[in-house]
Amino acid sequence: MAVHRREGLFLAIAVGVVAVTFGVLAEAAGLSLPQVIVMSTLVFTGASQFAAVSVIDSGGSSGAAVGSAMLLAARNALYGPVVARLFRGAVGTRALAVHMTIDETTAMASVQDDDATAADAFWWTGIWLWSLWNIGSIAGALLGALIGEPEAWGLDVAFPAAFLSLLVPHLREAPGRVAAVLGAALAIVMVPLSPAGVPLLVAAIAVGPALWWRVRGPAS
Repeated sequence: MAVHRREGLFLAIAVGVVAVTFGVLAEAAGLSLPQVIVMSTLVFTGASQFAAVSVIDSGGSSGAAVGSAMLLAARNALYGPVVARLFRGAVGTRALAVHMTIDETTAMASVQDDDATAADAFWWTGIWLWSLWNIGSIAGALLGALIGEPEAWGLDVAFPAAFLSLLVPHLREAPGRVAAVLGAALAIVMVPLSPAGVPLLVAAIAVGPALWWRVRGPAS
């Protein structure tokens, strides 16, 4: 097996373990097995799925759950220009590539030395990830009914941990720190004043000042 395919498989195995946690939390939040399958098949982006389930489990509305998920998924649009050159074939192929364009597939493609290898790394990583994410989600949903409350196992911290993993790399630059501090402040203020899920949406306002800082503020 080519090195990039093997690396994609190892990455997918690690993500598949996280998917088990998602399945457990989704089952605890009241989602049925078919709902977990549909979400993992069609949404296929972990942070967004964790966000939606977290809002649902906290008693938030479906609008807040979808809004939170879409807010986190919006970052995937930035990956399109990175991998677009690799897929100039049929519309169906490009549509499938859009569905597979997530953090891991983009990262694997972007570190390759040529476009052919990059495309191969993208597809194989995507195939491994999609397969193991769905298998892990199903396993977690089935396991959830057996282990009881996920809080007893510490699984309730999975979404905050995933969110922080997305945030930490941006703290190296001043705009990222501005967004983190302001977003946290907004969320803290909104928690006692709004339904579950809304604080996360309001915190997104912090992106505006962060962008202003990047364009007009002091050098990071």
